[in-house]
Amino acid sequence: MKSFFCLATLLLAAVHATFAADDYTLGPDSMPQAGVPTGRVEGPLLFKSQVFTNTLREYWVYVPAQYTAEKPACVMVFMDGHKYVKTNEEYRVPVVFDNLIARKEMPVTIAIFITPGHRGEEMPADRWKGNNRSFEYDSLGDAYARFLLDEMLPEVGRKYNLTKDPEGRAVCGVSSGGICAFTVAWERPDQFRKVMSHIGSFTNIRGGHVYPALIRKTPPKSLRIFLQDGSNDLDNAHGNWPLSNQQMAAALKFAKYDYRFEFGDGGHTHKHGGSLLPDSLRWLWRGYRAE
Repeated sequence: MKSFFCLATLLLAAVHATFAADDYTLGPDSMPQAGVPTGRVEGPLLFKSQVFTNTLREYWVYVPAQYTAEKPACVMVFMDGHKYVKTNEEYRVPVVFDNLIARKEMPVTIAIFITPGHRGEEMPADRWKGNNRSFEYDSLGDAYARFLLDEMLPEVGRKYNLTKDPEGRAVCGVSSGGICAFTVAWERPDQFRKVMSHIGSFTNIRGGHVYPALIRKTPPKSLRIFLQDGSNDLDNAHGNWPLSNQQMAAALKFAKYDYRFEFGDGGHTHKHGGSLLPDSLRWLWRGYRAE
């Protein structure tokens, strides 16, 4: 009887843990608030890249209500932007930006939401399936940074006054977009100083597993880095996502970076990152003084 009771207890605990994992909810900063000025979102707009030849992609631009052309705005770029721009799912970036900017908990910031590139004449119905996504996001090197600096920022900058201050430029992404965000800043810390990665793919999809060693053996760069992952994230032939993100955090700590690592019990989903987004943005932009 005693052994049966113990077994039943363990089974109940396992069931509870299964239901508890990834049990994250959104707070008031992710909801529209009365009296808060509402920014506008333009798009989707179609863009054909020369850096990534023969590809097209969509992008949206969020412009806060407080933006004026006389003063350069900070800029934050979101890979897999089709996910981040939605206001009824986990991240709700336009809503969160409205609330935080209104309370001056982050600077006046224009957001650029970009889908993965696609080789073809029209975009796939499922934007996650842009067939150039892995090449653009998982590859090491400066190609995506060049795409942003030579193409996307000038494109948006024709209409809006964007800061050239690297401290006022941030990059963010989820999964393969998370490692892409890190790669952009790693390659060009003279242009981008703030990084946010949700469930980042720091694994051997296209060689990204080398980053912890590179971080340890390279003189520290002027970066502020936010990482989020969960203990139930992926484990496959490319690597173990929870372990890879823990290795990244350990390397950043060793190299004395300004970093924050939030490790929960979630899987390869957007729930934890979305619930943390307001607080992580406050942390990422803390102390910023506009030019």
